[in-house]
Amino acid sequence: MIDGTSRRATVVGVGLIGGSIGLALRARGWHVHGVDPDGSRLDRAVEMGAIDAAGWDAKAEVTFVATPVGRIAEAVSEALVAAPSGLVTDVGSVKAPVVAAVGNDRFIGGHPMAGSEQEGLDGAEADMFMDAIWVLTPTEATDGNALAQLRSTVASLGAEILTLAPDRHDSLVALVSHVPHLMAATLMGIASARSEEHSAVLRLAAGGFRDMTRVAAGHPGIWPDICRENATAIDDVLDDLIRALDDVRSEVSSGDHDGLLHRLETARMARVSLPTGAPRPSELSEVRVPVLDQPGELAAITLLATDLDVNIYDMEIAHSAEGDRGVVLLIVESDLAERLKGGLMAKGYRPTTAPLS
Repeated sequence: MIDGTSRRATVVGVGLIGGSIGLALRARGWHVHGVDPDGSRLDRAVEMGAIDAAGWDAKAEVTFVATPVGRIAEAVSEALVAAPSGLVTDVGSVKAPVVAAVGNDRFIGGHPMAGSEQEGLDGAEADMFMDAIWVLTPTEATDGNALAQLRSTVASLGAEILTLAPDRHDSLVALVSHVPHLMAATLMGIASARSEEHSAVLRLAAGGFRDMTRVAAGHPGIWPDICRENATAIDDVLDDLIRALDDVRSEVSSGDHDGLLHRLETARMARVSLPTGAPRPSELSEVRVPVLDQPGELAAITLLATDLDVNIYDMEIAHSAEGDRGVVLLIVESDLAERLKGGLMAKGYRPTTAPLS
């Protein structure tokens, strides 16, 4: 029997990511339905506790579409009809074409930057999204309450939310995910081909080589669709990479010690400076932003924060009793609160800041 107080969700595509979402939601008391063309996979999902039942849930307050990229827009459209009052999001790694194709204010694009070397439902884990980046891609038409609700749901799974415009997401993910995967696959292919001439090649492939090519072990079936949908951004990054590799080749072949050392030192500093972990509460501040209670306000504020490189650790909307105004409450690092305040003031907002504790 379903607890009448349980929050309800549907997961479309019960594989690695969809199954992990189901497990994570159910661990937090949600009632989860699952939709998948493979009936045996649905049976397995029920058996392992990833979903409560198979089929659409008309009362789902949020539906997560976790199908292959090429089917996302179609599945989102089905979900909007199946749950006529619920939000819909997806988990695909390409956003702009999907957002443009759907064009519905109950849909907010999403992309959890998480995964596993294991394939399919058997690799699903309830803690898959703990400390992972989960990108949301609202537009000017996105309702602030819908964005706040989805942020809250995703954050409850342990993820860190990053808000990006759909096209900017695609450009950045081409750099940090799509092209690195193609690089790993290409390098692995070269090593495999050379192993036919030198049997010791793959036996020597340890340490750094294994780390660099690890993602090449991922399921290859999803990548043709990803590359087709994000071809322009991937092409741009590949052009930059090819030029950079040409420069490296010149430095190596000419014996340019200083140039090569500078390149390696710059890369090392960038790598060790990658952000890790969240600050302590004593290092956080609250930024209060009075806004008109209308679509697009929250999306504009969160996108500005991303542009200013200010991470939002928590967010809430306080609605005014007058009905047309409200206050957005943002929790950010204290050292960056003034940067965000200045950016908001430049956009015509009147924010205030205060330490969290």
